[in-house]
Amino acid sequence: MYLPPHDPHVDDPMRFKPLFRIHLMERKSATVECMYGHKGPHNGHIQIVKKDEFSTKCNQTDHHRMSGGRQEEFRTWLREEWGRTLEDIFHEHMQELILMKFIYTSQYDNCLTYRRIYLPPSSPDDLIQPGLFKGTYGSHGLEIVMLSFHGKKAKGTKITGDPNIPAGQQTVEIDLAHPLQLPDIENLGDFSELSRIVLEVQEQVRREEQEREQRQEEEEHSQQAASQPASPLGEEGAEGEETAAGAEGMTQNKAPASQPFVLPMGVISRNEDYPRTCRICFYGTGLIAGHGFTSPERTPGVFVLFDDDRFGFIWLELKSFSLYSRIKVSFQNAQAPSREAFDEMLKNIQSLAT
Repeated sequence: MYLPPHDPHVDDPMRFKPLFRIHLMERKSATVECMYGHKGPHNGHIQIVKKDEFSTKCNQTDHHRMSGGRQEEFRTWLREEWGRTLEDIFHEHMQELILMKFIYTSQYDNCLTYRRIYLPPSSPDDLIQPGLFKGTYGSHGLEIVMLSFHGKKAKGTKITGDPNIPAGQQTVEIDLAHPLQLPDIENLGDFSELSRIVLEVQEQVRREEQEREQRQEEEEHSQQAASQPASPLGEEGAEGEETAAGAEGMTQNKAPASQPFVLPMGVISRNEDYPRTCRICFYGTGLIAGHGFTSPERTPGVFVLFDDDRFGFIWLELKSFSLYSRIKVSFQNAQAPSREAFDEMLKNIQSLAT
């Protein structure tokens, strides 16, 4: 098990916890041992389900239980997973979320399914190197997000989830065609000013999407009326694409000048040790939902690029800030065989989550 550092220390290294081990014997036989719990290795089972997928099952789940019952198990889990005691957590809402996470994870400790994850492919035009990042998610603690680039968009996909947004969902989407000009440092602390700028861009994006849909409908009607589409429409479409591509090329300059950065008053951050300068900001949307992924919706926000290894996202509606730091571990055999294979993997993990 590959665990993030204790909240909110996103720059600390990841933690490793063994879950099972296999002893290869003579004549192609093997024994499997479950490593979960605190009573040492015990009998387990592994089953290959299909390509790039297998399951493990513990045959002695009593080894996972503690003499003090669920309360002792919860306190031990809290100390190991969060680096805290129950007495450290005063916020009632945070206690509820942590307890929900414990109940959810502990009920599946006897049978786990593993699926292969590819690292995102990179391109020279990418804003930064894509990859895996540790991010702060308020009272949910630290979670793992995969940042990938898709033309004029960048996507942050949850690799680990929480009771609100499960793993596999697209937590943030960044619109690389719409950079944001932050207010000067004197006005940067004014949340209403930042909100005004973001909502203006949101309205601009909405209008552009409507115009694009209208053009597509007109092109479809033209193609139905004649074998060749009308040339003015074709020229307009090409011009629109060129403009967007130009915007993308402009925003993805690898060496933009840094600018001062500070969170607006009223925006909550789990980690106050965020960088005070940034390279560039973009309009984006973040996914929020109720417990159990109820009533999900995409809400406006600000993607803040600090450097090659750190970025942030301001959730406008939540008045919250997430700080992300790159996972710098080298993974073997994790590269996707093709761009199509990576995109297919993203679709698959999202369909599992829904």
